[in-house]
Amino acid sequence: MSGTKPYCISKQVVYQAYLMVKRNKGSYGVDEQSIQEFDKDWKSNLYRIWNRMSSGSYFPMAVKRVEIPKGDGKMRPLGIPSVSDRIAQAVVKLYIEPRMEKIFSNNSYGYRPNRSALDAVGKARSNCFRYSFVVDIDIKGFFDNIDHELLMRAVSKHVSEKWILLYIERWLKAPVKLPNGETSASTKGTPQGGVISPILANLFLHYVMDVWLEKHHRGVPFERYADDALLHFRSESHAKKVLEALDARFKECKLELNREKTKLVHCKVSPRQESYETRSFSFLGYDFKPRGYKTKQGTYGWGFLPAIGKKAEKRFTEKLRSLNISRNTTRSIEELANLLNPIIRGIMNYFGAYYRSELSKLYSQVDLKLKKWALRKYKKRSILRWLQCLYQTKRDMFVHWRYKKPTHFFG
Repeated sequence: MSGTKPYCISKQVVYQAYLMVKRNKGSYGVDEQSIQEFDKDWKSNLYRIWNRMSSGSYFPMAVKRVEIPKGDGKMRPLGIPSVSDRIAQAVVKLYIEPRMEKIFSNNSYGYRPNRSALDAVGKARSNCFRYSFVVDIDIKGFFDNIDHELLMRAVSKHVSEKWILLYIERWLKAPVKLPNGETSASTKGTPQGGVISPILANLFLHYVMDVWLEKHHRGVPFERYADDALLHFRSESHAKKVLEALDARFKECKLELNREKTKLVHCKVSPRQESYETRSFSFLGYDFKPRGYKTKQGTYGWGFLPAIGKKAEKRFTEKLRSLNISRNTTRSIEELANLLNPIIRGIMNYFGAYYRSELSKLYSQVDLKLKKWALRKYKKRSILRWLQCLYQTKRDMFVHWRYKKPTHFFG
């Protein structure tokens, strides 16, 4: 560090930020410089970032707008900063995240250290056993509509360093380069895809919703993962009352609830359940609805439980279809295992945490593809006995086989 610089920024933190961005990989921004290109002269590149940030002369490039498909067939806009800008944002994140963690609610799970989506799903599962109603919150274009002035007021409550405030404001105002090549000014929102965006979004909703609920509706349990949130209630009337108040609160903060997607769900399994039209909701990829379960005492009951959602099942089926396994006859069975196991393991690691038995339908899809592959490759039905033998004796060849009973399947 140099004493002549107006802002005191640690070179070590800049290096840590670089390692963070490198570990997370990601695409290139408007300058088309990849992390691999950045690495070729990383020392000079990092010095340039540190020097500009320390002197106050750092200005971010435009953010590259890309669109990725959502589960409902629509497109989700992402804003991709350049590698240099992502490193600069990571520097600020390393400075402010520890102090933000001290004030964030225990009910907030998204993009936080030592917290995960599965933690949020587990808490929602627990609360669905205890409470009769859920309000499933959906915010219209949350990341694109965050008010800059309100956000900076929230940041200023916890950040006194002028350089951090200066650069956060510059990132918020950085122009957006659209897919057609045009550049658009940024007057609101924080782009999904930026390193700093998740913590800023969390801070904004911390004051818009979390703190507001604690102050005005203390005792209402909730789970929030970024802008996905569930609120739990014992009575329908209380749920409707809080929902109307929350709707007004969001409007006050220049956000809007999507009332078509925000819904009140009855989640108590009882003889009265037929009187409620909405009996399910989706949260973080899981579908919650009435399901049977086995108690610790060995008896059977009904609960409002999570399992892999229809959208996730559809994505898996489409991925499996795109691999064209049955026609890939040049591959060996071992090569197919190397191809499929990471995909299956990813599904199992996340969606196997709750109601794992629902994954059996996906396992059957894989095995059917393997059966068709074997018949097409060897052109004789007796080859299925070989496949059956593998299934029974080499249970680790495909990761899902160890969770299936070694019965006669491929014959």
